Amino acid sequence: MCLSIPAKIEQIHGETAVCSVGGATYEANLQMLSTETLQPGDYVLIHTGFAIQKLDVEEAEASLKAFADFKKLNEDMDREEKENNQRLI
Repeated sequence: MCLSIPAKIEQIHGETAVCSVGGATYEANLQMLSTETLQPGDYVLIHTGFAIQKLDVEEAEASLKAFADFKKLNEDMDREEKENNQRLI
């Protein structure tokens, strides 16, 4: 399974964009998209270092919320597992 990350374009330098997601920045190659339609503030899907699709803001925010929800669920499950293991000791 492949996973693409929605990221916000912060800067564009030719065919490379500096994008941010989750407080981290990444460089993304823009060769797979038309750079004339991209500008800082736009969201793109990044996969293996390439921007593969432009997203509208609502799509990007929904995807980022889903990632945050999964992260919280995973943290809650880890905490519950740790508490259960401590009870067994």
